[in-house]
Amino acid sequence: MNKIKVNVVIAGRTYPLIVNSTEEEQGMRKAAKNINDLILSFEQNYAVADKQDVLAMCALQFASKFEINTIKALHESQEITKKVSELTKLLETHLK
Repeated sequence: MNKIKVNVVIAGRTYPLIVNSTEEEQGMRKAAKNINDLILSFEQNYAVADKQDVLAMCALQFASKFEINTIKALHESQEITKKVSELTKLLETHLK
């Protein structure tokens, strides 16, 4: 497997990374773009002077979205399991 060297720029700083595939490279570049877009949005909408604060706000935004999606996925999985169980019981009842 060939390693790919990638330089991404976040908040004006360049970070050299090594990834394992073009998909990972695309993902890194897209993530960096999303972070930079969010930084710009925070800087335009809030009086934030320190990049550290903006980056912390970005981290919180992305982490909270991840957690919310994880919670939603868990609830959906539980609902699906419940429905499958109900259907299984219904089938077992009709097959007896």
